[in-house]
Amino acid sequence: MITAGMSADTVFDCDVRVTRLGPESAGLYLTREEFLAIDDYDELYRYELIHGVVVVSPYPGPGERGPNGRLDQWLWNYHDNHPQGRSLDDTLQEQAIDTGTCVRRADRVIWAGLGRQPVPMKDVPAIVIELVSQSRRDRKRDYEEKRAEYAAIGVREYWVIDRFRRTMTVCRGDEVTRVVKESEAYETPLLPGFQLALGELLKVADRWAAQE
Repeated sequence: MITAGMSADTVFDCDVRVTRLGPESAGLYLTREEFLAIDDYDELYRYELIHGVVVVSPYPGPGERGPNGRLDQWLWNYHDNHPQGRSLDDTLQEQAIDTGTCVRRADRVIWAGLGRQPVPMKDVPAIVIELVSQSRRDRKRDYEEKRAEYAAIGVREYWVIDRFRRTMTVCRGDEVTRVVKESEAYETPLLPGFQLALGELLKVADRWAAQE
């Protein structure tokens, strides 16, 4: 492990090992194995390993958490009440995804078609969902970097929900296959019979944004 500003010789002499993550961990250099082995962390922050560097960020605000919670409700209503609802194996928010080169933190993941309880960090989600933040850096990350990484590990669909552009971009593999407008609903063959009404989801985001 090498911390920002330290040489490899310094680290080997000190034999320092990171055992806890917190806001002060931003910029640390860790291997994938070192990062994944840490299970003690400040729960007020989220942590990712991006090309060997620890990235620390605050949890999403209400404008993102609100619609994410509503989407969770819709998914479980589908699972419990729709004739084909058992296509949904499970769903989690704030889930780490090991892409090989990075350990990303997804806003929501959906496992579908396994026919059993998924094993996080082992079973690749069928669908990964990101709710876009406003900064240019975050937008590039969600629209470009994550799309390529998720495609490479076999994520079948990637949804980018953008409350600022009022759209949802759907990617299959590394290709954009559809841009869903606010007035439209989206159906995926991975969850037969499930409909995501984008406008209703954006209304939840708008209500929270008005309080921010």
